[in-house]
Amino acid sequence: MLTALSQVVLKVNKNSQHIISAHAMLHTVIFLFLFVASDDTGNRLRFQLELEFVQCLANPNYLNFLAQRGYFKDKAFVNYLKYLLYWKEPEYAKYLKYPQCLHMLELLQYEHFRKELVNAQCAKFIDEQQILHWQHYSRKRMRLQQALAEQQQQQNSTSVK
Repeated sequence: MLTALSQVVLKVNKNSQHIISAHAMLHTVIFLFLFVASDDTGNRLRFQLELEFVQCLANPNYLNFLAQRGYFKDKAFVNYLKYLLYWKEPEYAKYLKYPQCLHMLELLQYEHFRKELVNAQCAKFIDEQQILHWQHYSRKRMRLQQALAEQQQQQNSTSVK
Protein backbone atom coordinates (compact mmCIF):
# COMPACT_ATOMS: atom_id res chain seq x y z
CA MET A 1 0.00 0.00 0.00
CA LEU A 2 2.81 2.42 0.85
CA THR A 3 4.60 1.81 -2.43
CA ALA A 4 1.37 2.46 -4.30
CA LEU A 5 0.96 5.65 -2.30
CA SER A 6 4.40 6.93 -3.23
CA GLN A 7 3.73 6.11 -6.89
CA VAL A 8 0.62 8.28 -6.77
CA VAL A 9 2.64 11.16 -5.31
CA LEU A 10 5.60 10.65 -7.65
CA LYS A 11 3.39 10.64 -10.73
CA VAL A 12 3.81 13.85 -12.68
CA ASN A 13 0.22 14.95 -12.50
CA LYS A 14 -1.16 18.40 -13.08
CA ASN A 15 -4.26 17.57 -11.06
CA SER A 16 -3.22 18.30 -7.47
CA GLN A 17 -6.28 16.50 -6.12
CA HIS A 18 -4.40 13.19 -6.36
CA ILE A 19 -1.44 14.65 -4.51
CA ILE A 20 -3.66 16.07 -1.78
CA SER A 21 -5.44 12.77 -1.17
CA ALA A 22 -2.15 10.85 -1.19
CA HIS A 23 -0.65 13.30 1.28
CA ALA A 24 -3.62 13.01 3.64
CA MET A 25 -3.51 9.24 3.32
CA LEU A 26 0.19 9.22 4.19
CA HIS A 27 -0.41 11.14 7.42
CA THR A 28 -3.25 8.81 8.39
CA VAL A 29 -1.17 5.70 7.70
CA ILE A 30 1.78 7.06 9.69
CA PHE A 31 -0.41 7.85 12.68
CA LEU A 32 -2.22 4.51 12.70
CA PHE A 33 0.85 2.34 12.24
CA LEU A 34 3.01 4.14 14.76
CA PHE A 35 0.19 4.29 17.30
CA VAL A 36 -0.57 0.55 17.31
CA ALA A 37 2.86 -0.91 16.44
CA SER A 38 5.26 -2.62 18.82
CA ASP A 39 8.84 -1.36 19.04
CA ASP A 40 10.30 -3.68 16.36
CA THR A 41 7.31 -3.31 14.10
CA GLY A 42 7.26 0.43 14.75
CA ASN A 43 10.92 0.76 13.78
CA ARG A 44 10.38 -1.15 10.54
CA LEU A 45 7.31 0.92 9.72
CA ARG A 46 9.07 4.15 10.58
CA PHE A 47 11.93 3.16 8.26
CA GLN A 48 9.51 2.34 5.45
CA LEU A 49 7.43 5.48 5.93
CA GLU A 50 10.48 7.74 6.03
CA LEU A 51 11.85 5.98 2.96
CA GLU A 52 8.58 6.60 1.11
CA PHE A 53 8.43 10.24 2.21
CA VAL A 54 12.05 10.97 1.29
CA GLN A 55 11.45 9.53 -2.17
CA CYS A 56 8.35 11.69 -2.59
CA LEU A 57 10.70 14.67 -2.36
CA ALA A 58 12.00 13.75 -5.82
CA ASN A 59 8.74 15.07 -7.28
CA PRO A 60 8.91 18.86 -7.85
CA ASN A 61 5.11 19.03 -8.08
CA TYR A 62 4.83 17.52 -4.60
CA LEU A 63 7.37 20.05 -3.32
CA ASN A 64 5.27 22.81 -4.88
CA PHE A 65 2.20 21.37 -3.12
CA LEU A 66 4.00 21.42 0.24
CA ALA A 67 5.28 24.96 -0.33
CA GLN A 68 1.89 26.34 -1.34
CA ARG A 69 0.31 24.91 1.80
CA GLY A 70 2.93 26.46 4.08
CA TYR A 71 4.71 23.31 5.24
CA PHE A 72 8.11 24.89 4.59
CA LYS A 73 7.25 27.77 6.94
CA ASP A 74 6.71 25.35 9.82
CA LYS A 75 9.92 25.08 11.88
CA ALA A 76 9.05 21.56 13.03
CA PHE A 77 8.68 20.41 9.42
CA VAL A 78 11.97 22.09 8.42
CA ASN A 79 13.66 20.35 11.37
CA TYR A 80 12.17 17.06 10.20
CA LEU A 81 13.72 17.65 6.76
CA LYS A 82 17.05 18.25 8.48
CA TYR A 83 16.65 15.02 10.45
CA LEU A 84 16.01 13.11 7.20
CA LEU A 85 19.51 13.93 5.95
CA TYR A 86 20.62 10.62 7.44
CA TRP A 87 19.31 9.08 4.19
CA LYS A 88 22.48 10.38 2.52
CA GLU A 89 24.49 7.76 4.42
CA PRO A 90 25.35 4.75 2.19
CA GLU A 91 23.69 2.24 4.55
CA TYR A 92 20.37 4.04 3.98
CA ALA A 93 20.83 5.47 0.47
CA LYS A 94 21.12 1.97 -0.98
CA TYR A 95 17.37 1.52 -0.43
CA LEU A 96 16.38 4.54 -2.53
CA LYS A 97 14.76 4.00 -5.92
CA TYR A 98 14.84 7.71 -6.78
CA PRO A 99 18.28 8.99 -5.70
CA GLN A 100 17.52 12.51 -6.98
CA CYS A 101 15.39 12.87 -3.85
CA LEU A 102 18.64 13.30 -1.89
CA HIS A 103 19.56 16.32 -3.97
CA MET A 104 16.12 17.81 -3.37
CA LEU A 105 16.41 17.04 0.35
CA GLU A 106 19.75 18.87 0.39
CA LEU A 107 18.26 21.87 -1.45
CA LEU A 108 15.32 21.95 0.99
CA GLN A 109 17.78 22.84 3.74
CA TYR A 110 18.00 26.32 2.19
CA GLU A 111 15.25 28.81 2.98
CA HIS A 112 15.57 30.54 -0.39
CA PHE A 113 14.91 27.28 -2.25
CA ARG A 114 11.90 26.50 -0.04
CA LYS A 115 10.44 29.96 -0.75
CA GLU A 116 10.93 29.62 -4.51
CA LEU A 117 9.00 26.35 -4.58
CA VAL A 118 5.74 28.24 -3.98
CA ASN A 119 6.00 29.31 -7.62
CA ALA A 120 4.63 26.61 -9.96
CA GLN A 121 7.07 27.77 -12.66
CA CYS A 122 9.96 26.83 -10.36
CA ALA A 123 8.58 23.31 -9.93
CA LYS A 124 8.01 23.06 -13.69
CA PHE A 125 11.60 24.12 -14.38
CA ILE A 126 12.97 21.52 -11.95
CA ASP A 127 10.73 18.87 -13.49
CA GLU A 128 11.98 19.71 -16.99
CA GLN A 129 15.61 19.65 -15.82
CA GLN A 130 15.11 16.21 -14.27
CA ILE A 131 13.67 14.89 -17.53
CA LEU A 132 16.61 16.31 -19.50
CA HIS A 133 19.04 14.74 -17.04
CA TRP A 134 17.36 11.33 -17.35
CA GLN A 135 17.42 11.54 -21.15
CA HIS A 136 21.12 12.45 -21.19
CA TYR A 137 21.94 9.78 -18.61
CA SER A 138 20.06 7.10 -20.58
CA ARG A 139 21.81 7.97 -23.85
CA LYS A 140 25.22 8.12 -22.18
CA ARG A 141 24.66 4.81 -20.41
CA MET A 142 23.56 3.14 -23.65
CA ARG A 143 26.72 4.38 -25.41
CA LEU A 144 28.90 3.07 -22.58
CA GLN A 145 27.18 -0.32 -22.69
CA GLN A 146 27.63 -0.53 -26.46
CA ALA A 147 31.32 0.36 -26.16
CA LEU A 148 31.78 -2.28 -23.46
CA ALA A 149 30.01 -4.91 -25.57
CA GLU A 150 32.21 -4.07 -28.58
CA GLN A 151 35.33 -4.24 -26.42
CA GLN A 152 34.32 -7.65 -25.05
CA GLN A 153 33.54 -8.87 -28.57
CA GLN A 154 37.00 -7.78 -29.75
CA GLN A 155 38.65 -9.51 -26.79
CA ASN A 156 36.71 -12.70 -27.50
CA SER A 157 37.67 -12.64 -31.19
CA THR A 158 41.39 -12.09 -30.40
CA SER A 159 41.45 -14.83 -27.75
CA VAL A 160 39.91 -17.34 -30.20
CA LYS A 161 42.76 -16.81 -32.73
